[in-house]
Amino acid sequence: MNASTPAPHTMRHDIRRGATLILLSTLSFSMMTVLAKLLGSSIPFMEMVFFRSFFALPLMILIGLRGRVTLRTRRFPGHAARACTGLAATTCMFFSATVLPLGEQQALTYGTPIFVTLLAIPFLGERPGPHRWGAVLVGFLGILVIALGPGFLGEVRVPPPGIAEWVMIAGYIAAVMHGLCAASTTLLVRQLSATESSTVIVLWQSILMTVMSGLILPFVWVTPTATEWLLLIGIGVVGCIGQLLSTEAYSSAQVSSLGPYTYTALLWAALFGWLIWGDVPGITMILGAAMIVAAGLYILHREMRRRRR
Repeated sequence: MNASTPAPHTMRHDIRRGATLILLSTLSFSMMTVLAKLLGSSIPFMEMVFFRSFFALPLMILIGLRGRVTLRTRRFPGHAARACTGLAATTCMFFSATVLPLGEQQALTYGTPIFVTLLAIPFLGERPGPHRWGAVLVGFLGILVIALGPGFLGEVRVPPPGIAEWVMIAGYIAAVMHGLCAASTTLLVRQLSATESSTVIVLWQSILMTVMSGLILPFVWVTPTATEWLLLIGIGVVGCIGQLLSTEAYSSAQVSSLGPYTYTALLWAALFGWLIWGDVPGITMILGAAMIVAAGLYILHREMRRRRR
């Protein structure tokens, strides 16, 4: 969900290495989401967004210094746009994680391939065929199945009283919007990677996201306890590790070939949700997630076939 793709001329295809790294990256991001959900009742989600970037920044700077990477760039507007979409995606993810069951939240955020297909029309001038349009339709139906819950199958859902119902609806919208923002980020990274290294892209992202989220921090600040500080540090460190692993994974193998492995996040979400919060996936959640995954995998399959041609 936050990877940077290297320039095409540096690509080497090692599917085993890439798959191993992306599986570890997916686990790291799942753990970060769990930490955010644990903090959701006491720490504002925008404060978590700030510390996600702030505590990751020193590690990214050290990596940049080790590789003698400079921040010199002629494409600052592109980096700024990429940071804005990345900040929006992170904000949507953290907010939805605090108000939705973990399994539903993770399933809804995996609509990125669907939105990439749609945004590629105005951004890249692509013209999806009937197969990919069908996959997009199935993916959106999967989103509806999860959002409507048991009501989709004709059962009666008793809504939470008062404002809680609206907060949950906002959580569903934010989870879906995460996919849209992440898709925008993917397309921007594709454009930047033609001239910029993955390390430069991630460094600019970390710096700009820290500055932008820091402007909001005084308005939402809640002083964390000692335990909460540890969890916030964990969000930054684990998120940074996940980002580095995914960046290296996409430097090792083609993006389209690694896509299926990222859906293991749904398995981690189901496991963590059951162990920590006692969440048991319902039939509509399983059905909707299956439709979203099937749509994403089919879009990736068509992408691989097109590249072979």
